[in-house]
Amino acid sequence: MSERPVPVVPQSPELRQCLADLGRLKARYALLPDRNYGGGCSTISSVQLTDVGIPISNITAIQCPLALNLAVWTREAVQPAAKQVFGQRVVRLESFGSYSCRNVKGRPQMAGTRSEHATANAVDISGFVLANGRRISVEGGWNGTEEERRFLRSIRAAACKRFQTVLSPDFNAAHRDHFHFDLGRGPFCR
Repeated sequence: MSERPVPVVPQSPELRQCLADLGRLKARYALLPDRNYGGGCSTISSVQLTDVGIPISNITAIQCPLALNLAVWTREAVQPAAKQVFGQRVVRLESFGSYSCRNVKGRPQMAGTRSEHATANAVDISGFVLANGRRISVEGGWNGTEEERRFLRSIRAAACKRFQTVLSPDFNAAHRDHFHFDLGRGPFCR
């Protein structure tokens, strides 16, 4: 006899509200069960996000408030900037992912050095695909054409108003190919 999956039911009013807000933004997601993996790694109040009004790749677990901020940033910053700079809508976000049980890059394993990725409270955005098929990557576009530079810097500036930490190629070589957004410590924007 096969075991039936048990539906995940949001427990907190905050999570229920967050999920309702995601729904209003036409995001697509699956609510994930809360998990504590030990060693400072967990996925609590997280969703598997597949769409933020447009498809997004590689998100296995992301805390709901971060998913919501990502969806609003996409709608209120990314789409207007793409229309203004390229005359096109973005039809897909590319991501390097969200949850990863690891330390902050470059830090040894010690107390307090876990990345926000270790609690599904960070996401790395690497590229944008326009309606005409053109792909704008953070790595290629940061120092690319004038249009690409203007677009990427505009949406980074908007992200700094929505997320606690925003890291870009201006921060260090580890972020040369993506934007890191999180809702942890901060504010920090570079």
